[in-house]
Amino acid sequence: MVSSAAKPRSATPQPAPGNGAKGTGGNALGISKGWQLAGLAAVFLALVAALIFSGAAVTRGVSDPGALVRWGLPISKALHNVALASVIGGLIFAVGILPRSLSPRGRAKGDSPDSPEHPAFSRALAVAAAAGAVWTLSAIAVLVLTYADVAGQPLSGDAEFTQALVYFMTDIETGRAWLAVTIIAAVVTTALFGVRSLGGLALTLILALIGLVPTALIGHSSSSSDHEGAINSLGLHLVGVSSWVGGIILLALLSGILTGSKAGATTDITEPTLRRFSTLAGFAFVLVFASGVINASIRITSWGDLFGSSYGQLILAKSAATLVLGGIGFMHRQWVIPQLGRKGSTMSSRRVLWQLLLAELLLMGATSGIAVALGRSAPPQPTTFAPDASPAFILTGYELPPELNPTRWFTEWRLDWLWIAVALFGLVTYILGVAKVHRRGDKWNWFRTVNWIIGLVVLTYITSGPPAVYGRILFSAHMVDHMALTMVAPIFLVLGAPVTLALRALPARGDGSRGAREWILVFVHSKFSQLVTHPLFAAANFAGSIVIFYFSDLFGYAMREHVGHELMNLHFLLTGYIFVLTMIGTDPLPRRAPYPMRLLLLLATMGFHAFFGVSIMGGTGLLAADYFGNLGRNWGQSALADQQTGGAVAWGIGEVPTLLVAIGVAIMWSRSDQRETKRVDRAADRNNDADLAAYNNMFAKLAERDARLADRNKLEGR
Repeated sequence: MVSSAAKPRSATPQPAPGNGAKGTGGNALGISKGWQLAGLAAVFLALVAALIFSGAAVTRGVSDPGALVRWGLPISKALHNVALASVIGGLIFAVGILPRSLSPRGRAKGDSPDSPEHPAFSRALAVAAAAGAVWTLSAIAVLVLTYADVAGQPLSGDAEFTQALVYFMTDIETGRAWLAVTIIAAVVTTALFGVRSLGGLALTLILALIGLVPTALIGHSSSSSDHEGAINSLGLHLVGVSSWVGGIILLALLSGILTGSKAGATTDITEPTLRRFSTLAGFAFVLVFASGVINASIRITSWGDLFGSSYGQLILAKSAATLVLGGIGFMHRQWVIPQLGRKGSTMSSRRVLWQLLLAELLLMGATSGIAVALGRSAPPQPTTFAPDASPAFILTGYELPPELNPTRWFTEWRLDWLWIAVALFGLVTYILGVAKVHRRGDKWNWFRTVNWIIGLVVLTYITSGPPAVYGRILFSAHMVDHMALTMVAPIFLVLGAPVTLALRALPARGDGSRGAREWILVFVHSKFSQLVTHPLFAAANFAGSIVIFYFSDLFGYAMREHVGHELMNLHFLLTGYIFVLTMIGTDPLPRRAPYPMRLLLLLATMGFHAFFGVSIMGGTGLLAADYFGNLGRNWGQSALADQQTGGAVAWGIGEVPTLLVAIGVAIMWSRSDQRETKRVDRAADRNNDADLAAYNNMFAKLAERDARLADRNKLEGR
């Protein structure tokens, strides 16, 4: 686990802030500016070498756009990638690694705008802001050069070129993607020059990560044989690469100022900074290497293509470099960082640290250049649709699966790497959390662990198994997929209590930075969390979003577009999770409804699901008709009859999980009453039934008063 703060080193002289000795590369004071620039030069040197090796920059026989476009486009992309990684790295360091302030007040408040900023925090945001400006300009350059490359004409300032460029940006998928990247880059850059609160920076980081999505949707991946698998693996690859490369760049640029001063004393945050980033880099390495292997296996289907083509040989070079980088990171984790964490650490350990980081920077720069050259090289497998592609392949990207039967509910799989990554991450981190709790001597209920694992298995089956495969073809199977995603998997996941485990396992930080534990607490207590977890809102969202989704164009968009489909999965999983959490969850919430209200809300949602299912069963119009009506399916029921079957599925399957949740609420209500009764009994044992005696005494006094009143009335002759 990461260290929560730097350890004091009173016996060790600390280096003064600076950029390191000039011309000596990695040394005890950091990495010099000259060697930092060498890392950037490595990107372009490797890019040029890889382009020459693959022949991607040679003159075309037909529609050649000229040398300026052929060389300018990959160089602009390389600059774009480095700038984007620097933005993401700078935001990651500011949001989750570096302390915001040097002052005690800043450490207590964390997000106080009046606290003096730590110089490393200020430098990280300055780097991110400058990189954001480069990101925006390079995205514009890539947009213009991509059009010239696709159109096969040199750059020009005439009206015809400009009009065609506008059409490219607004009507062609590649142009729209790069226009979106440019807009996102401009918004992120603007925010970086004005936002200083950690919450605002976290939102800016999320927006910067969203800027990776358009890049993943275009290029070779968008038309591969397994295009959704290629898009998801490429998206995961970009997230891992940007976090890893951006972190290395930030460490190199911050290497001389990770020590600061406060009231005349030196504060060294080198060790906690390295340790925290090492944890992130470990996950990033696994993500980068695994997603790279998956993406390469989709594009290269034979050993001959891997070893016999320039594309495959560049992949081998990139893979080898990634493994070497992982080995250097392992050396950091196992040997260098522990030395920094000990009292009396010597300058030699710091020199080794920055020398290894310099090697990482140079090698990672070269690897980034190779990656850009790969994007410009043609893979061995074709990346265009066949002229005789079937309607199902055109609409879904895949041929029709065989006719659905009971056996195929277990055998037809199409792996969704995005959700597999989510499930694996959830499994690994949960097991690590349980192990951490047990090592500390605390207990964790095995029932919660079993439920969490079952929930992840169910989630994987829903998103990668037969419900996902046939859910793209049959409305009835889609409804099974939807109901299981929003009403089955969430029950097991909620019973796993992941937030409670995280709060017990994760260490609290005391240096003013926000780690995972601090961000979880911020989110749990946020206004947004108070809104979405309010029982009435959660129930209304759970029931109402179904109608809004299926009876609007959102349903058709989710079926046709990959991004829409993944957002649909995310929305319904979160909607179901939040609703179940408000009903039977044990994780902390801003507000919980009393048990009678929970049962009332469950009954209301059961009735609403029944109404929705009946309305689909009786409907005579085909939902998403341009999709389900044009798949060319030659087996099974008609599209309309299958849709009516889907309505029955929504009615039948939707009620069973809701009934189970209602039983769970009733059990929790009963246990709550039992706990209250035991509490009252224990209190009575402690005070010898003082409450009961007081209660009886009250009635005795009332009876005595009534007797006096009766005697008075008798004396007065009433």
